[in-house]
Formats: sequence, C-alpha cells, structure tokens
Amino acid sequence: MQRVNRWWMGALVATAGLLAYPVAMAVAEPDFQVQKRDGVFEIRHYPGFVVAETLVVGNFDAASRQGFRRVAAYIFGGNKGASGQAEKITMTAPVTVEPVQGSAATAEQWRLHFVMPAGSARAALPTPLDAGVRLREVPAHRMAAVRFSGFTTEASVAEKTQALKTWLQNNQVAFIDKPQVARYDDPFTLPWNRRNEILLPLSD
Repeated sequence: MQRVNRWWMGALVATAGLLAYPVAMAVAEPDFQVQKRDGVFEIRHYPGFVVAETLVVGNFDAASRQGFRRVAAYIFGGNKGASGQAEKITMTAPVTVEPVQGSAATAEQWRLHFVMPAGSARAALPTPLDAGVRLREVPAHRMAAVRFSGFTTEASVAEKTQALKTWLQNNQVAFIDKPQVARYDDPFTLPWNRRNEILLPLSD
C-alpha cells in the first residue's frame, strides 16, 4: 500500500469543476446502531443502503483519486434520471476504499464507494453515464470499527487494522478479513482533527 494522505486533495482539485458547494460543509453519514463500544473500538449494525461504486486498478493513492473522480462525477450530474435529465445527488461521508481480493487483474484493484442518501432506492436513482460506475444494494449488516486521526499512511492503516483484528479476537467475535478504509473529512481538515476508520465486516 502506498502513502495515501494526498489522495483526497488531488481528487478534489481534479473534481473542482463538479463541486457546487464548499468542501468543508457538513455531509450526511449512513445510519447505524452501536451494539458495543470499547474506547476507539465499536461494533455497529447498519441497515441496508445503496452505494455508488467503481473498481480501479493501480496503487491505493492513484486508484483512490481516479475512483473519487468517477463517483463524484456521477453524483454531481454525470447521470440520467427518469425525466431524461441529469440529477444531482447529495454527497455523503465517508469515502470508502477496499482491496478487491481474488481479482484476475494483473495489478492491484480497489473498490471505492459512496453511500447514497438515506432512503434511496436503487430503482429510483439516476443511471450513471460512466459504465465504470454502478449502483449496488448492500443488505443490513454488522461491522466492527476502529477510529483514528492523522494521515492514512501504509503504516497507520496496517497498525489500526491489526489492532481491530486483535480486539475482535480477544472478544471472540468472528470477522471477515476484508478491511475497508473510511475517511470522513475534507483535505483541509488538520490531521489531528481528521476522522478515519478501519471497518471489518462481521461473519454473521
């Protein structure tokens, strides 16, 4: 994994023409219920939701920028609604990236997604104009999370992922080894104020 603290800055600069509001404004997050909390660790239950996602090949940094541009273009009007016109979709947080395991790709492959606004139905959302963006329904599920600040470097991601796995093992909670990196803040947020998370799906 490459150093990734610059990815969102580059993505937002490249997508500047698509942004219709300041990047620092508050954005909605997916609903969830906390079932267990232990310091920075949580077990959460998420209701079902719809994501707009894309698959990108390359290192984490480059793939994150490219994936962000694709999905941001979709929500800011790169789509066709039921009326035949483009529609703008409210931006949400976090921006989530995960490695695609078992891929036939010769290079690293990553999945980047935005969760669509609460209450969105897949059938009611506009169709992406970019064939590389798709809508997917995610059923209700449980996730474990660990929160941390600072930059999402290779070292910090690896350290926090292992810490979360160790906490789950110590609490005898079965998980699926498919970690996701979730980032909630715009690139102008000071590192010590940033909210990052590692998320792991639970086996149930």
